[in-house]
Amino acid sequence: MKRIVGIILFLLLVGCAASSYRPAKINGVSFVAAPHKIDSTHLEPVVKVNANYAAIMPFGFIRSLDNPNIIHNTDRQWFGETKVGAQQYILELQKKGIKVMIKPQIWVWRGEFTGNIMMTNEDDWQILEKSYSSFILDYADLAQTVNAEILCVGTELELFIKYRPKYWSSLIDEIRSVYTGKLTYAANWDEYRRTPFWDQLDFIGIDAYFPVSDNKTPSIEDCLLGWQKHKSEIMALAKYHKKKVLFTEYGYRSVDFAGKQPWVADRKMDNVNLQAQVNTMQALYETFWEEDWFAGGFIWKWYIEHEKVGGEANFMFTPQNKPVEEVIKIQYGQSNNY
Repeated sequence: MKRIVGIILFLLLVGCAASSYRPAKINGVSFVAAPHKIDSTHLEPVVKVNANYAAIMPFGFIRSLDNPNIIHNTDRQWFGETKVGAQQYILELQKKGIKVMIKPQIWVWRGEFTGNIMMTNEDDWQILEKSYSSFILDYADLAQTVNAEILCVGTELELFIKYRPKYWSSLIDEIRSVYTGKLTYAANWDEYRRTPFWDQLDFIGIDAYFPVSDNKTPSIEDCLLGWQKHKSEIMALAKYHKKKVLFTEYGYRSVDFAGKQPWVADRKMDNVNLQAQVNTMQALYETFWEEDWFAGGFIWKWYIEHEKVGGEANFMFTPQNKPVEEVIKIQYGQSNNY
């Protein structure tokens, strides 16, 4: 714990010296949907961490990876997962001066990976396309209504995109006819190089769960070294497409080996390691937040009941009520005028 405090004090000193020339970034939180409405009390912690953006994440549900029907915007969902709930969240965030990315997501029963959604015949592909269009265009309409700054057209849907690229190209055109703001897509960290439609979007979106260290408690230096190869590939893609990169999700769990497989959410990994979360996060900031081709990102994930979540015994992703929250606050405070 003393070491964590020392790192934070150092960051405070460096931040004060550097704040005058830090580039502006999207400093976002991934705002988790809840069963009920929000008010200003739920947003004070977002303001205090110096976030200037929030990702609002309504959900659609499918029963299996080969089922083409997306169920969405029903009274059986949590309030925050629906269109009316997303709108209520957005309007409250806007009152606080926080900008918004609407990021509709799909949940497959039992939590199976959405990148593996795959139909087995042409009829089902066409049903899926019609269903997905209904889902995403609902939120394109909402994004236009509330003047959301960014709309994410999909999250981690690699096989759907791989096998139906013409559909996705035409879908983006259709979204553009409804919504006039910025567009991105949230590609998984091992998918983004194969995504075919970056030229049609405004940001290259990446869910940035890149492996950066195999060590139990990775040092900042370990992670900086681990980022080198990934960074060069990301930068090359950004320059090729002449688009800024946006980390549509990023973050680490407060566990041993936090940098080894950052995408793993297995609750069997329960050895709390707050230092690992601090070090991996700081290395990510040092690697990307100074780059002019990098737009910023959205921390995974932020719950509305701040005082009831996270804490120093928590081993999941949320930074809330952990030492890493101060690291985020410092970084976001240095570059929060995007």
